[in-house]
Amino acid sequence: MKQGTLLIHNGHESDPATGAVGTPIIQTSTFAQTDLTKHPEFDYARSGNPTRKALEEMIATLEDGAKGYAFGSGLAAISSVIGILSAGDHLITAEDIYGGTFRILNTFYKRWGLEVTAVNTADPENIRRAIKPNTRALYLETPSNPLLKITDLPACLAIAREAGLVSIVDNTFMSPYLQRPLELGADIVVHSATKFLGGHSDVVLGLAVTRTEELGQRVYALQNSFGAVPGPWDVWLVIRGIKTLKVRLDAQQASALKLARWLQSHKKVSAVYYPGLEGHPDKAIHEKQASGAGAVLSFKTRTTSQALDFLGKIKYTVVAESLGGVESNATYPVRMSHASMPPAERERLGITDTLVRISLGLEDVEDLVADFDQALG
Repeated sequence: MKQGTLLIHNGHESDPATGAVGTPIIQTSTFAQTDLTKHPEFDYARSGNPTRKALEEMIATLEDGAKGYAFGSGLAAISSVIGILSAGDHLITAEDIYGGTFRILNTFYKRWGLEVTAVNTADPENIRRAIKPNTRALYLETPSNPLLKITDLPACLAIAREAGLVSIVDNTFMSPYLQRPLELGADIVVHSATKFLGGHSDVVLGLAVTRTEELGQRVYALQNSFGAVPGPWDVWLVIRGIKTLKVRLDAQQASALKLARWLQSHKKVSAVYYPGLEGHPDKAIHEKQASGAGAVLSFKTRTTSQALDFLGKIKYTVVAESLGGVESNATYPVRMSHASMPPAERERLGITDTLVRISLGLEDVEDLVADFDQALG
């Protein structure tokens, strides 16, 4: 079965109790227990809910994993997964990661006793060189946020497996429709389902999928203990969003390629970052591990004032945090997604004050091009 079909036919086509075509929203905080000699499947909504279970099983199927877990946000999923490590452990991360992940690692988790080393994963051997006796895990993100850098997942995950590390991959930009890290050797995949999986800018939710049942039990213990879980209504919105993921992403990434090519020719644009472009240095690597280039691109203007003027003038693209919605979205990473990263570190990574990130929506791309043209002047 192809992934587009699996998005709809994944074991949750209808409710087995009623035949309803659609997952029921079970809006309750607790469940009646009729036999105290047996532990029920559901007893308290923090520990489990039938609507949440449906989404968790759905994402596990889509990522080809053993267990799936839903959280109150993408960052809650990331933070909980990292929580399977212990004080004194060493974690290797890609240096170009989501600003929220950078913040939680370098504030709470470092203070808590986790040792973190960020490396340039464009060269997988940098991971091998960073491994120490107390290294326990590897955290990757590809394409990266916000510069769309590509990490060779099979090569990096093979190094992690050889060293006995737990490998974690943030798959938010691609979604399981375009990229499935567990099939490439990862142990855990995390998502901000707020983005493409939800797809309509109306829900905040995170997901994690584990390769094995054993890892799943470790993640569930944290999900249940921290209690950072979503409500059934938010869960239902993501279930609904997943059903249209294929048609949305097919259209969005087609627009992204057209817009990226147009931006390359504009005199006020100095660089365009999109793995679907022929000039992207790691296009071939990305195409070996993903079935599409996605719907997010970034570009740099020649001056800071040009970037700010552009963001102030665009009409059909909302300037706001997040991405992956039906409306095109623009962010200014230095003041938004990566504002918590030290300025010197941002500059070293190329996250400059001339950088703009775009997530393509479902508008006609011709209208977006015309709007970008007037906004760039």
